[in-house]
Amino acid sequence: MKPTTAMVLAAGLGKRMRPITDTMPKPLVKIAGKTLLDWGLDSLEAAGVAKAVVNVHYLPEQIVAHVAGRRVPKVVISDERETLLESAGGIVKALPLLGSEPFYIINADTFWIDRGKPSLERLALAWDATRMDILLMLTDLDSATGHCVGTDFLVAADGALQRSKGDPAGLIYAGAAIIHPRIFRQAPAGSHSLNLYFDKAIATGRLFGMKMNGSWITVGTPDAIPAAEAAVAGALAKAV
Repeated sequence: MKPTTAMVLAAGLGKRMRPITDTMPKPLVKIAGKTLLDWGLDSLEAAGVAKAVVNVHYLPEQIVAHVAGRRVPKVVISDERETLLESAGGIVKALPLLGSEPFYIINADTFWIDRGKPSLERLALAWDATRMDILLMLTDLDSATGHCVGTDFLVAADGALQRSKGDPAGLIYAGAAIIHPRIFRQAPAGSHSLNLYFDKAIATGRLFGMKMNGSWITVGTPDAIPAAEAAVAGALAKAV
């Protein structure tokens, strides 16, 4: 099953990116000449996604204007101007736009450069709705640029996940996933984190992961931009 719909989480305040984000939302910060948002949307386009729901809160008009001309994927705005809903709250609000089938989730402030088969395509091939409620894209510390905390998950032989609690043998959540909307049944409205649903899926043995091949990049502060651009240049050079 290949998802044709995606949720792009783009509503954050980007406080650590100040002063750049005093005048623009973080998803419109450019790395190597391309906005963080477009790095994600381009990956979705390459994966065959037809519709991307993008949530907005901070300086929303700029994001709305930026995506207005985008044809593939078609961008639908989920408006959170009144209340910032965090990762899961934003998804719950957008569920009527996302439909009843599994969909991609990507963070608008991280991106990656694949080596070999595209990671989102590999994620779709690994997805098994009979065993999984959520399938996370993962990366290792050596393949990450800009990541300043520990690991997130330990991976069993069958791909099932447990929290790593910082174990260096673990992997990092790489800001992309496939999720089945059934996990949000009876979900509360309002602001709350996607981590609650990761833990819910762990408890039922239905959280799985797939390690990506390539370079994964996150940009948390203005001084991280040069490292991110160097990582892009290095990854693209290797791909030639």
